[in-house]
Amino acid sequence: MPWPHTLRARLTAGLVVLLAISCAAVGVAAVVGLNGFLTGRLDQQLTAAGSRYPASLEHPDAGIRPSDHDGDEHDGEHGDARKQATGTFGARLVDGVATNAAVVPPGSAAANRAVDLTAADSRTLAAVPVDGSGHSVELSPLDDYRVVATRGKDGDVLVTGLPLEPVEATVHRLELVAACVFGAALAVTGVAGALWVRWSLRPLSRVAATATRVSELPLASGEVALPPRAPESDPRSEVGRLAGAFNRMLGHVEDALTKRHASEERLRSFAADASHELRTPVASVRGHAELALLHPGPVPPKVTRALERIAAESARMGEMVDDLLLLARLDAGRPLERLPVDLTRLVLDAVTDARAAGPDHRWALELPEEPVTVTGDGHRLQQVLANLLANARLHTPVGTKVTVSLQTVPLETDARTHARTAVLAVHDDGPGVPEDVRPGVFERFTRADRRRTEGGGGGAGLGLSIVSAVVEAHAGTVALESRPGATTFTVRLPGAVPADGSDSDSDSAAD
Repeated sequence: MPWPHTLRARLTAGLVVLLAISCAAVGVAAVVGLNGFLTGRLDQQLTAAGSRYPASLEHPDAGIRPSDHDGDEHDGEHGDARKQATGTFGARLVDGVATNAAVVPPGSAAANRAVDLTAADSRTLAAVPVDGSGHSVELSPLDDYRVVATRGKDGDVLVTGLPLEPVEATVHRLELVAACVFGAALAVTGVAGALWVRWSLRPLSRVAATATRVSELPLASGEVALPPRAPESDPRSEVGRLAGAFNRMLGHVEDALTKRHASEERLRSFAADASHELRTPVASVRGHAELALLHPGPVPPKVTRALERIAAESARMGEMVDDLLLLARLDAGRPLERLPVDLTRLVLDAVTDARAAGPDHRWALELPEEPVTVTGDGHRLQQVLANLLANARLHTPVGTKVTVSLQTVPLETDARTHARTAVLAVHDDGPGVPEDVRPGVFERFTRADRRRTEGGGGGAGLGLSIVSAVVEAHAGTVALESRPGATTFTVRLPGAVPADGSDSDSDSAAD
């Protein structure tokens, strides 16, 4: 039987086990004590009876042996059975051999009943010490007896015995009564103990329920409303002290979460405001650089090169500012457009653009026969595709094959409707994402281009974070599986609505 797991069950089981051990100890002590007491009383009776009864079997002239009277073994006129208790046993042993053995039968106080002892019984009686003390023996025709051996007048051994059956019956009756009483006590104690332990641990159950509700809250980000505190009980008890400490801990956690949320809001507001304010000066710097490059007069080559770098870095800075502004708006929970979007058309356009930007890569398409439509923001979903393909192009060497596949699978949460999940996968056979980068690949400013790229430069590390934020805003998921020679980004968008008969997808590839 396995040991129970809950504290309530363990306390109840421990209480019952301890009571069972105590009851067993009391029962064993009572049985052993009663058996010893009754056996002692039996020994006293044997001492009081002395050897009169076996001595009457020793002298044939006293009319003791029934065989001296015409062979009548049950002559009630012979044998000194008077004043002997029923069942009294007597035996005369000469040189270890029982020559005479009889027992007082019930219903007559003056008659003997001869007992036929076997050789084993004679050896058992001969082994009894002649010390006047009681000893327990088992005789085949009489069962268990308590016997005392003494020396006779003729150098023989006289054995007197009384049956142990009354003692054993009394002891067995006590065992039965003790088992019934202790069994009932254990059952009542188990039920009462379970109720008592349950009542005593109610405050602890409330603390556990509050802790469970807290554990189910999303504490990673955003504003968090903690549940009501656990009811406090007697502070002098262990459970009361635990409840008080737990409530104080919740108070500290709530204060920390409130401060963290306020800090996140300030940082988010700062990022949004800074990104919005930087768009104008960055655009102005870029415009002035492009205007200077259009100057008709002669410009020194170094100045031209500097203006070109200013224009290029201004464009790159403008993209970073736009990405930061988009992330700030997504973090703030700005609602996206909820319109039907032809995801198949977006994939075709994105791969066409990627093929033009990376002609040295091999691009492949795997699309279903029917178009796949999802509900969402088409511009943001297009940005997701562009970022995934740009990531595959910038962070893999020349000649890498990039495969973009699109399919629909049944929506696991509701198989009764026609709604399905759109699964978009971007797979490449490049060197893979380093293992130490994978856990934070969708975090902001995570860059692995120095390890995954042979010669190209990387971005600012915001592309995949934008992918994750946009996909989550569409109630979807994005995952990465990568090993050397196989890297796959998988995007799942719920609510895909394929045309009728599009359950079977066929692939078309273009290199």
